[in-house]
Amino acid sequence: MAEKIIGVRITGRVQGVAYRAWTRDEALRRNLCGWVRNRPDGAVEAVFAGLEQDVDNMIDACGQGPWAARVDNVEIHEADSSDIPKSFEIRF
Repeated sequence: MAEKIIGVRITGRVQGVAYRAWTRDEALRRNLCGWVRNRPDGAVEAVFAGLEQDVDNMIDACGQGPWAARVDNVEIHEADSSDIPKSFEIRF
């Protein structure tokens, strides 16, 4: 199966609702590498790297988020493959 690296920007009520911790847990459950962080504009940004099916499943899950979140949009963009940690981390 092919490897995939993708970036996402999630908007809605996604800060202050444990979205980053949920994303880390979900990504690790799917054996993905990458990172997640809050953006100053109120969005959450993440990069996912791993098997294509697992990355696609994670992107779908980001459209739901944790129970307290309200996701309005998940924008997908190319990600810089040189900045991928060996696990999945929350960045500040």
